[in-house]
Amino acid sequence: MPARRRAAGHVLENVDARRDIANRLKRAHGQLGAVIRMLDEGRACEDIVTQIAAANKAINGAAFTLVSAGLEECITQGGKASDDATERLRRVFLALA
Repeated sequence: MPARRRAAGHVLENVDARRDIANRLKRAHGQLGAVIRMLDEGRACEDIVTQIAAANKAINGAAFTLVSAGLEECITQGGKASDDATERLRRVFLALA
C-alpha cells in the first residue's frame, strides 16, 4: 500500500481542541446512524430532519473549532500570515458559509 502524502498546511497541535473536534464528529457520526435507522423504520419526517439538523450542527461546530484553534495557534506563534495562507484561510471560511 503506497504511503499517503500529507497536504501542505498547518497541523493542529492543540490536543484539547483535537479531542473536542473528534468528540463533535463522533456525535455527528452517531446522529447520522440514527437518521439512517429512522429512515429504515419509516419514522416521521420532522423527527428525521431534527436529527439531521443536530448532526449538521455538530459537524459545523467541529469545523469552526478547527479553524478557530488553528487561527489561535498561528496568532500566538507570532508569525505573519503570507498572502497564500490568508487566501487559504478565506477559502476555508467560505466553505463553511
